[in-house]
Amino acid sequence: MSKAVYIATIEPNSGKSLVVLGLMRMLLGKIARVGYFRPIIDDPKEGEVDNHINTIISHFELDINFKKAYAFTRSEVLQKHNQGKSGEIIDVIIQKYKNLEEKFDFILVEGTDFSDEGNIIEFDINVVIARNLGIPAIIVASGIGNTNEEITGNLKLAYDTFHSKDVEVLAVLANKVDPGCEEKLKVAFQKDFGDAVEQIIIPRVYSLINPTIKEVVEELEGTVLFGKEFLNNQAGSFGVGAMQLRNYLTHLSDNSLVITPGDRADIILGVLQANISDNYPKISGIILTGGIRPEEAIIKLIEGVSLSFPIILVPQGTFSVANKVGAIKTKIYAENLQKINTSISVFGQYVDEDRLIDPLITFEPEGLTPRMFQYNLLKRALQHKKHIVLPEGSDERILRATSRLIASDVVDITLIGEEKKIKSKATKLDIPIDFSKVPIVSPTESPYYDEYVQTFYELRKHKNVNMDMARDMMVDVSYFGTMMIYKGHADGMVSGAIHTTQHTIRPALQFIKTKPGVKVVSSVFFMCLEDRVSVFGDCAINPNPDAEQLAEIAISSADSAAAFGIEPKVAMLSYSSGTSGKGADVEVVREATAIVKEKRPDLKIEGPIQYDAAVDMKVGKSKLPDSEVAGQASVLIFPDLNTGNNTYKAVQRETGALAIGPMLQGLNKPVNDLSRGCTVDDVYNTVIITAIQAQGL
Repeated sequence: MSKAVYIATIEPNSGKSLVVLGLMRMLLGKIARVGYFRPIIDDPKEGEVDNHINTIISHFELDINFKKAYAFTRSEVLQKHNQGKSGEIIDVIIQKYKNLEEKFDFILVEGTDFSDEGNIIEFDINVVIARNLGIPAIIVASGIGNTNEEITGNLKLAYDTFHSKDVEVLAVLANKVDPGCEEKLKVAFQKDFGDAVEQIIIPRVYSLINPTIKEVVEELEGTVLFGKEFLNNQAGSFGVGAMQLRNYLTHLSDNSLVITPGDRADIILGVLQANISDNYPKISGIILTGGIRPEEAIIKLIEGVSLSFPIILVPQGTFSVANKVGAIKTKIYAENLQKINTSISVFGQYVDEDRLIDPLITFEPEGLTPRMFQYNLLKRALQHKKHIVLPEGSDERILRATSRLIASDVVDITLIGEEKKIKSKATKLDIPIDFSKVPIVSPTESPYYDEYVQTFYELRKHKNVNMDMARDMMVDVSYFGTMMIYKGHADGMVSGAIHTTQHTIRPALQFIKTKPGVKVVSSVFFMCLEDRVSVFGDCAINPNPDAEQLAEIAISSADSAAAFGIEPKVAMLSYSSGTSGKGADVEVVREATAIVKEKRPDLKIEGPIQYDAAVDMKVGKSKLPDSEVAGQASVLIFPDLNTGNNTYKAVQRETGALAIGPMLQGLNKPVNDLSRGCTVDDVYNTVIITAIQAQGL
């Protein structure tokens, strides 16, 4: 997996660009292939591209297509948020990020700009993005207009928020700090943060704060009369040339931007002369106000002078221009090499490269967010496309899920049922399915029907099944679909939307059979909670497992978790924790835990343990302080079906968690059961899990 870092800010105009430029230069000195990604950009003006992306890609010559370097514009995000599609925002961001991750060894991710001040959802969006990408963050704050206590207080609040959402914060950075206040701020940092996080202070650099003439032209919509090649000059200060020339000359300073009416020929000519005089400072440019173009004689004189600054004509009045220039929030852009190089130099001067970069290179994310888990499922299913049969082809949920699956091109689907009835229902419900890509099979009309009947008879004749019974069985959609898998005409089956669990899995138990060494077919749910994915087992199959069966369920569930990218930390749940409880029920759990430890000493397992001690760090450490599992369990094994089924449904309903499953474990080929209360999302996700199982997990 590629490494990455998220650069986040908590306010507008924090100087985040300086951090991105400096960090990119440092990273390129350590890592061969560094990528750049902005999840959300400001809405660009017509015909323009995002300035941040253009600056980074062009200056560092990164091999990234512009459109692949961002996911959404600000207006697109707002629109989807208002439509209740926030989850879709994260899904697309993850996909775009993952595409870059395949190409680069490290990715620098730049958060939003807070250009819409007062946007209360913007900070939260940055936290959610960093969490779902599973990458650490560096938080940047501005020192302008803030006291030391306000700077540290704002950063501490942001730090705590990121941490509460399980985002590791590698550094907090105060930028644009008043020169001379650094030592006092260091003391304030130590008071609030101690040694918990790297603390960086960068003083205000006035050459970076001052706008370039190009930015002034854009802000004022001016016309460049002369010196277009000098638009990157920086305005060190600005002043209005309204007094007599002899008085105004005394107000010139280094890189002054002169603002004067276009008919003040005396000021214009005097400034031109002062700029070439050794006795006066150099100027950065002249702005001619009021839309007044100098007389032709003055224009001709200027044309004959070798200029080192631009002269701009603007329509606004003098003092309006002065106010607007003073309010410009300067940016760093690709053509302004002076600001870029200054930014890189300043960052390197105040940042300890080894202290900052080494943790980035060695960082390993903890946990797996639900969105990342779902993305990984889809990606894995796409690697080796499988063929899944759905026996309940006339159910609306099945049809809607089929439409999504075919549109995603993630699996091949066969529906079982009456073709006329299925197509008519899809048309009536306006469900777009390309039936040229989705075969519909009626068991008795299938060319394989007689072959399936004969095969079933041979497999079950020792159980007194005759040919008539075999024919009747093969009319049943569950038996027919399971036989398709057995014969290799499909890779997996998903059913249960309108059939019982027993009806769905009985055929699989009869002739698909269990894997070698497996005695118990069990199930797991992948519970996608707000900040993690947990594995619940067994919540669908075994009513009252004994110790041996419970141990096998735990081992199978741990292996399933690992196969789907979840580090297994197994909690054997009971009504007591550790050695405190007594009774037959808790003894079964205790015995099962001992069996697992003997058979699989590689697994981290704790039992018996209560649910709260298994998932809550504070409770876990108080009850089982030496446990590797308490407070951080990822695989939760319930002692019986009554407890497991009720718990998963309670968690799902009360927390809004997405429950993917049940996924059956232990069969030679995948057959998975749906709840009769399943949703379209449940069908969609279960089919994808089945396809992944069919790849040979």
